[in-house]
Amino acid sequence: MVLVKLSISLLSIKNRLEFIKKINDYDIDYIHIDVMDNTFTNNVAYSIEEINEINKISNKKLDIHLMVNDPIKYINSFNNMNIEYIIFHVEIDKDINNLINTVHGMGYKCGLAINPNTNIDVLEQYINNIDLILVMSVMPGYGGQLFINSIYNKLESLRNKYKNITISVDGGINQDNIYKLSSLVDMVVIGSYLSTETKEKIDMIKNIK
Repeated sequence: MVLVKLSISLLSIKNRLEFIKKINDYDIDYIHIDVMDNTFTNNVAYSIEEINEINKISNKKLDIHLMVNDPIKYINSFNNMNIEYIIFHVEIDKDINNLINTVHGMGYKCGLAINPNTNIDVLEQYINNIDLILVMSVMPGYGGQLFINSIYNKLESLRNKYKNITISVDGGINQDNIYKLSSLVDMVVIGSYLSTETKEKIDMIKNIK
């Protein structure tokens, strides 16, 4: 099976704008933007101004992952941008349906992310109104973590239960697990693994059979 989509996270990249210019010509599908405001996670990344700069120079669609407790102020700032997905976490204490409808009303696809220890059953009430499920295979907040092996079972359960929704996985993905994941998901988010030999690794992932 060939992986349908490849989204590249910039979280572990130091010179992000130069990196984007380099990968603009590579065979990738999305630039993955991990937005953090030190509330949902213990880290800060990507102001709205930085996302605007990335949007200006990237010829790839953006895949926005909001790891924040209050996504609405970010969502409302994303007008007329080259975004395909806006994703936020099901664990937040907000009106999830209202946020989904807001994203769709702006013309973007909407995804829900779940942490490694979150039961997939929480997605059931929203499943008919979302376009993507993002499964975190590490604890959110930092790049370079090891893949949590119990996530394979979660992905298998989601794939069996939801045949017609895009399933993505994010965290700790490398040459040791990419082949197994390719049979379970439609998209992978890869970051720190690509810090060296970027093009060669992208070509390998995009040609998995």
